[in-house]
Amino acid sequence: MPLHCSSMAIKASSHSFGLVRLSNKFITNHVGTISFSKTHHHKISKPIGCSSELTQTQSFTVMEDPKRSSLSSLQPTQELEIAVRAVQMACSLCQKVQDSLISKSGAVVQSKDDNSPVTVADWSVQATVSWILSQSFGGSNVSIVAEEDIQNLCKAKAAGILEAVVKTVNDCLAEAPRFGLQAPKKTLGTAEVLEAISRCNSTGGPTGRFWALDPVDGTLGFVRGDQYAIALALIEDGEVVLGVLGCPNYPMRKEWLNYHHRYHRIISKLTPPTSESWDKGCVIYAKRGSGEAWMQPLVHVNKNFLWPNYAKPVRVSSIDNPSLATFCEPVEKANSSHSFTAGLAHSVGLRKQPLRVYSMVKYAAIARGDAEIFMKFARAGYKEKIWDHAAGVIIIQEAGGVVSDAGGRPLDFSKGIYLEGLDRGVIASAGANLHDKIIRAVDASWGSSCL
Repeated sequence: MPLHCSSMAIKASSHSFGLVRLSNKFITNHVGTISFSKTHHHKISKPIGCSSELTQTQSFTVMEDPKRSSLSSLQPTQELEIAVRAVQMACSLCQKVQDSLISKSGAVVQSKDDNSPVTVADWSVQATVSWILSQSFGGSNVSIVAEEDIQNLCKAKAAGILEAVVKTVNDCLAEAPRFGLQAPKKTLGTAEVLEAISRCNSTGGPTGRFWALDPVDGTLGFVRGDQYAIALALIEDGEVVLGVLGCPNYPMRKEWLNYHHRYHRIISKLTPPTSESWDKGCVIYAKRGSGEAWMQPLVHVNKNFLWPNYAKPVRVSSIDNPSLATFCEPVEKANSSHSFTAGLAHSVGLRKQPLRVYSMVKYAAIARGDAEIFMKFARAGYKEKIWDHAAGVIIIQEAGGVVSDAGGRPLDFSKGIYLEGLDRGVIASAGANLHDKIIRAVDASWGSSCL
C-alpha cells in the first residue's frame, strides 16, 4: 500500500516525528526550532510530533549541529530517516537485553518450533518498530513482513516472557523523544503490544510497498553475547528502495576487529566514551540510486540523536585479487555448507581464513571494506527469507558492491517471504571483477558438490 504523505506545503503533526516538508522534500528539524525568514519567528520548544500545525508557506531554515551536518551529503527521505531512528532505538533495546542475558544466564530465551532461539529482544524490537512505523505513517498505510509471530508468546508457559516483552517495549518507547520520535501518550498494554507484533503479517509480493524486518538477525549470536543485527528495508513493487542495518557489537573502527568483541566490551567500560568507541556499535544505511552508503555510531546512553549523528560514507574494498581477499560465511553449519565454500575458496586462490560471523553483519563487513566476499550455499530444503537479505543487499550495492545468486541474477524480492527461484546460493562481492571470478568458480565446482 502507498505510504501516506500530507499534501500541505508545511506540516508538523503527530505523524511528522521531527520532520517538516517543503515543496515535497522532507527536512529534519534537528533542534525543535523552525526559523522563518520574515519579520517574525515561530519556535517549537518541544520536538515536532505535537498536535499543532504550521500552515505558513514562507521560506525557512532548519537548525542543526554543523559538526554533524557537514559529514553527510545523503539527503534522507522521510522513510529513511524514520527507519534509521527506529533502528537506533532497537539497537539500544537489544544492548540492554543482551547485557541481561549475559548476566542472568539466558532467562529470557525460548525455542521456536524449528528449535531456533527467540528472545525477549526479538519480540520487543518487532513490536517497537511496528509501533513506530504505524504511528509515523498511519497504521492502515503500513505493511510489514517480519520474522516473529505471537504463537509461542501467547502460550501459558510464556507468561513471564510476555510480561518482560511488554515492559521492554514500554521502556524503549519511553525514550523515543531522545531519538527524535514521539512516545506513546500512555503505557501500552499487553494487548497493544501483541497487536503491534501480529500486525507484521504481510506476505510481501510483486506490487505495493512493504517493510521487511528482521528484529534480531543472528539470534544465536545474540544469546551468546556475539554479533547480531537489526535489519529493516522498504520494498516497493518488488525492489528494495532503502535498507538499514543496526550492528550493536560491530565497532566503528576496523582495527577493533582484530580482537574478540567481549574484550572490547570490557575495555569500553573502562575508558571515556567517544563518537567512535567500541560500545557504540554502528548503523549503516543506504537508499536506492544514491550511489552511497553511510555509517553512524549508536547513540550513547543519555545522549540525544541529532541527524546525521557523525555519519561518514562507507565504500567497498578495491581489492579484486582473490589471493588478497577476505571472505565471510555463516557461523551455523546447519544453514550453509562450509566444506563447499572452503573448497571454492581454495579453487579461486583465497588464502585468508574466512570471517565467520553471525547475521547480516557479513553484509556490513563487505559494505565497509572489512571483507570482500560473502558466500552462502544453503543445504537442501533450506529456503532463504527476504528479511535476511533485503537491507544488506541494497547497502552493498550502493556502497559499490555486487550481490546476486550463483547464476549471476539479482535476488528477487517480489515472490513473497522467500527468495524464490534462487540459483544455488547467494554471493556478495566488493566489485564486478571479483564477483565474476567467484561465479565462474562456482560453475566449475558445483558438479562435484553434494548440495
